[in-house]
Amino acid sequence: MKNKIYFFTVAIASFMCISCTKTQTTLSENEKAINPPIMGWSSWNAFRVDINEDIIKHQADLMVEKGLKDVGYHYVNVDDGYFGKRDENGIMLANEKRFPNGMKPVAEHIHSLGMKAGLYTDAGNSTCGSMWDNDTAGIGAGIYGHEPQDAQLYFGDWGFDFIKIDYCGGEELGLNEKERYTSIRNNIDKVNKDISINICRWAFPGTWAKDAATSWRISGDINAHWGSLRYVVGKNLYLSAYAGNGHYNDMDMMVIGFRNNSKVGGQGLTPTEEEAHFGLWCIMSSPLLIGCNLENIPESSLELLKNKELIALNQDPLGLQAYVAQHENEGYVLVKDIEQKRGNVRAVALYNPSDTVCSFSVPFSSLEFGGNVKVRDLVKHSDLGSFSGIFEQTLPAHSAMFLRMEGETRLEPTLYEAEWAYLPLFNDLGKNSKGILYAHDKEASGKMKVGFLGGQPENYAEWKEVYSEDGGRYNMTIHYLYGKGRQIELDVNGIITRIDSLGEDNNHHEITVPVELKAGYNTIRMGNSYNWAPDIDCFTLTKAL
Repeated sequence: MKNKIYFFTVAIASFMCISCTKTQTTLSENEKAINPPIMGWSSWNAFRVDINEDIIKHQADLMVEKGLKDVGYHYVNVDDGYFGKRDENGIMLANEKRFPNGMKPVAEHIHSLGMKAGLYTDAGNSTCGSMWDNDTAGIGAGIYGHEPQDAQLYFGDWGFDFIKIDYCGGEELGLNEKERYTSIRNNIDKVNKDISINICRWAFPGTWAKDAATSWRISGDINAHWGSLRYVVGKNLYLSAYAGNGHYNDMDMMVIGFRNNSKVGGQGLTPTEEEAHFGLWCIMSSPLLIGCNLENIPESSLELLKNKELIALNQDPLGLQAYVAQHENEGYVLVKDIEQKRGNVRAVALYNPSDTVCSFSVPFSSLEFGGNVKVRDLVKHSDLGSFSGIFEQTLPAHSAMFLRMEGETRLEPTLYEAEWAYLPLFNDLGKNSKGILYAHDKEASGKMKVGFLGGQPENYAEWKEVYSEDGGRYNMTIHYLYGKGRQIELDVNGIITRIDSLGEDNNHHEITVPVELKAGYNTIRMGNSYNWAPDIDCFTLTKAL
């Protein structure tokens, strides 16, 4: 960092912010997430709208026969293509040619196998299949204007357990995402509050989504080639703050097992790319929905999908998404707690999305480990040994390595990146040119920052779990840029400090202020109620002498 500044002015308002108290409450070490990400199979990638009763039932049977149900894949989801027409009362009828016996027998067959049945609709008037696959039956088949009767039909009369709600029709009509999905959720709850809902809006829709759904898409549709995979992972690298407590960022249906399939774009992934694909979906706690035709899935792909050690990362009771702990050159190091919060065991991924080899040199201190660290390769099911100080590895292009690490001791963290923060007003819909965002900055720590912070009281960055072993006085160094004429309102557990004198230019700077932390987890916020705050790179904490 450049141009250290040690002179600052502060105005302190010592009051407790009542609205902050809930954010300071964290899961206890033994508390489980409400539900882990769902695991199952979905029809869209392999069949698009060309589905029928026999196809769905056969795929459900194959889930059992191939051992997928036994390792946790319990959902069989019918995507777009089952619609027929609405009758004179607006009741949806199943497609007579594709589902001559209706949809209830399909759900019953899936249930008879000990699994759960999923369905599809659109938040607007028409479905994506009606627009992109010329399936005219999808015109007028969306749930918009039919919410109470569709909810009763799908989850009461037919007995389905899950629904993916697309947005092609909603986008065409220019509808409001929050209003539409919240209304649908409320109507479904009147029939069955246990229905799992997926918001398919193709971008992180906003923090309101956790109240309307159990998962939400964060990207456009995936295709079966590495460029698409890299794009989807890139959209989710910095969204870990929005996953957890039974709600998850959805990286789309998987494209493992595809070989030159005409229904999904791309020529398929190599075995090494498939390993990276599955492991990243697991460590980032995305729903695991198989998208290929199980009739002809390669044996290597099937075995990968049944890797219990990788699945355990996805289904871990803490329900956390891995975050980026290190980004150097083209490589990313992702990490998350598993089994116990702030325990001595963590899951780690080394991810090389580039087209060339990438060397990793990872200090164990950056993973909060002290002493010797035991390392296990979860793809190869092999213990790599015990290491100290640093872990080094070289990975080929388009690959990743997934590790279980167990350290002798867990260190108190000293660095908190801005890109780890929870931003209550953040969304990725692109409707606000000055909306708060995570942005690339090659000079920043981790090459990322948070921009367009402040301007209103609600537009802050929040780090919900700033950990101190014993509590006490710390020196907090904030790294920032674009500080000219701006201020930071720093909130530490409800104690507000206003920081001025942030420099006369817009370069990278740092400023150090004293803060008081309590033992355990602390909540820290940065913003500016009535002016822009500077862009935030990161902050560090050192115990005051």
